[in-house]
Amino acid sequence: MIAGFEDVWRPVALQRRTPREVLSPPSRLPDPRARLRRLAARAPEVMVKVTGRTHNAAHLQAHLDYISRNGALALEGPDGVPLLGRALVRDLAQDWSLGAAVDPRHRAGAPISLSLVLSMPRGADPYVVRDAARAFAAQAFGGTFDYGLVLHTDAGHPHVHIAVRRLGVGGERLNPKKADLQLWRELFAQALRDRGVEAEATPRRARGVTRKAERQPVRKMRERAEAGRGAPPRVRREAYQEAARAAFGGEAAPRVWETRTLERQLLTRGLYLAQAATLKASDRPADQALGKAVEDFVQGMPPPDSQRLALARELRQANERVRHQVPAPERRR
Repeated sequence: MIAGFEDVWRPVALQRRTPREVLSPPSRLPDPRARLRRLAARAPEVMVKVTGRTHNAAHLQAHLDYISRNGALALEGPDGVPLLGRALVRDLAQDWSLGAAVDPRHRAGAPISLSLVLSMPRGADPYVVRDAARAFAAQAFGGTFDYGLVLHTDAGHPHVHIAVRRLGVGGERLNPKKADLQLWRELFAQALRDRGVEAEATPRRARGVTRKAERQPVRKMRERAEAGRGAPPRVRREAYQEAARAAFGGEAAPRVWETRTLERQLLTRGLYLAQAATLKASDRPADQALGKAVEDFVQGMPPPDSQRLALARELRQANERVRHQVPAPERRR
């Protein structure tokens, strides 16, 4: 491997990791060649997301009812015993709530539990995804934090909800940072690979993706607004205002963070291409083929982009469509 290449896969957050991490880095790192093959073949990327926190007994009960479909789906804990039925789900919620209530360090309104979702794209075997989620939860939380997990298959893609008790058996507090989320993704991806499923957990920038995904609350508010059931979210309105200034107000010059994003992408692509050249110079046919596949992957990476400039293009295109649809005399009115 060329010097510095593995920085392509190392999230920036890991370099700022504090000593109070929830997890330690995995004991076995993915083989670089195998990871390059998966990346070049565009293996599915896993998702591990913290979707929320419950802050009181009623909120916790409502969340456990939701993920268990009011007790119709079994919640599975660290011991593997399924909790089926609303009564057992209610007992679990009461146990966690009372534990928080008697904890002298628990502040009013502090989270009682964290809500996670682990998912794979459409087409993955849901029961393999569940088995991998079991292994992930046991490694990430087993012996320290209580949890309940349940598989959902009604959204087009298999995903597992995990409710994790924030209070650990030794008084630990579960408070994951960005670095922990990346490590959780890597653990889940490895659990899937252990079960024969090609899966990856690379940072966005390693795949040439420079725009962050839309946050779930913002997406839901936007969808309600588009359906005529409310106002668009404030953050969305502000994004369009900034894009309008870029499209029509003479503010199209790249912002500082957009320039830095471009520089990072140029560095990432350069490292990929240098590694590809090293592989192609090998006397092993498999390495030569991998080097060509990496070159093709780089050629197919999307160009660096930002939400501001993407929305500005959208506004300019919409303006052009209106100009060509409305007759000239009517436009002058």
